[in-house]
Amino acid sequence: MQAEIVWKTARMAKSDRNSKWKQNLRRRLLAWFRANARDLPWRSTRDPYHVWISEIMLQQTQVVTVVPYFQRFIAEFPTIRSLATAHEDAVLRLWEGLGYYRRARQLHKAAQVIVHEHNGVFPHDPESVKALPGIGRYTAGAILSIAFEAREPILEANTIRVLSRLIAYRDDTTSTEAQRVLWRAAEDFLPRKNVGDFNQAMMELGSEVCTPREPRCEACPVAMLCPTRAEGLQEVIPAPKKKTNYEDAFEACVVIWRNGKVLLRRCEEGERWAGLWDFPRFEVDATRGAKLQRELGDGVRRLTGYDVGIGEHLTTIKHGVTRFRIMLTCYQADHLSGRKGRGEFAWVRPKQLDVYALSVTGRQVAKVVAGSLSK
Repeated sequence: MQAEIVWKTARMAKSDRNSKWKQNLRRRLLAWFRANARDLPWRSTRDPYHVWISEIMLQQTQVVTVVPYFQRFIAEFPTIRSLATAHEDAVLRLWEGLGYYRRARQLHKAAQVIVHEHNGVFPHDPESVKALPGIGRYTAGAILSIAFEAREPILEANTIRVLSRLIAYRDDTTSTEAQRVLWRAAEDFLPRKNVGDFNQAMMELGSEVCTPREPRCEACPVAMLCPTRAEGLQEVIPAPKKKTNYEDAFEACVVIWRNGKVLLRRCEEGERWAGLWDFPRFEVDATRGAKLQRELGDGVRRLTGYDVGIGEHLTTIKHGVTRFRIMLTCYQADHLSGRKGRGEFAWVRPKQLDVYALSVTGRQVAKVVAGSLSK
C-alpha cells in the first residue's frame, strides 16, 4: 500500500504538473545523453542485427567486456544469414569467455528462424520479435525502440534502479507487483519520439551516474526531479537484493591421453555448458581421501565408457557458477581400454584445442596441458 501511495504521489495523477515533470525529465535526459553518450560500436548504426547482437551480449555482462566480443562477432558474422548458416561450434568459439553460453545458442537458433520465417529480415512487429529464441520483453523493447523507433518500454538492471529512484519505490524490485509498477513507469515516461535514444539514456544514466552505491547525483541531469535524492534515500532505494547463499561443490576433470591426443566430450542438453566441449568432468566426494583415484576411475568410466589409469595431479581451479563455489581438481590419465559411451567425443592433439569451444575453466585446463608439454 505504501509503495502504491508513493507511486501515485510521484506520478501526480494526470495533473498538469505531472505532465510538465515528465516533459522536463525527457528533455533533460535526452540532452544529457546526446552530450555524454559513450562511443560504442553498436551505436554507430540502427541496424537491428547489430542492436540485437549487442543487447544479447550485454545481458548480465559489463560493456567494457562486450566491446571486443561484439567487434569480433560482427566481423565473423556480418549478416543474419551468415550467422544462421554458421556451425554452432564456430558461434560458441567466438562466444567463449563471455559466459551464459545459452545466449549464443539461442542467438544462432533465432538467426535460423529469421532466415526461414522472415526471409532473413529482422521482424518489426513485437509479437514476432518476442517469439524468437532468447528474446523476452526487455530485449524486444530495446531492439524495437533503438532500431525502429517503436514506442516500446524497457526494464533491466540499470533502468530498474533509475525508475525506482525516480518514483521513490522502496519495496523489493523483484516481486511481481514491483515489476508491474516499474514496467508501467517505464512505459509512462516514454516520449512520443526519440524513443530509442531515451531508452538508451535511461540505461546509460543507470550505468554511469545512478549507480547502486554512492550515485553521482551532482552529475545527474534529472537530480532536481528525483524524489529519492530529495529525501536522501539513495542508499536504500532500490531495496537491497537478498544475499546469495553459496554452496561449496567439489568436482574433478580428467585429461585422458591416447597416442598423443586428449579426450574431449561435448556437454549435453541440460548440462551446465550445453554445446561446449570439455574434458571429462564430474562431481566427487571431497572426503574420499585415499579412495579418490578409484572414484576418478569410476567417474570416467561412467561418463565416457573408457577404463583409464589415473596419473598425477595437474592443477586445481577455484571458480564460481551461479550459487556454487567450486573446487575443480584436475588429473592426467592414460587410456587403457573400453568402448566409447553415449554422447559425442573427440580425440584431439593439444595444438588443436584452440579450435574447440571450451568453458573458461576448460580453457584454463587446456593451457595447463599445453604448458606441461613445453617443459
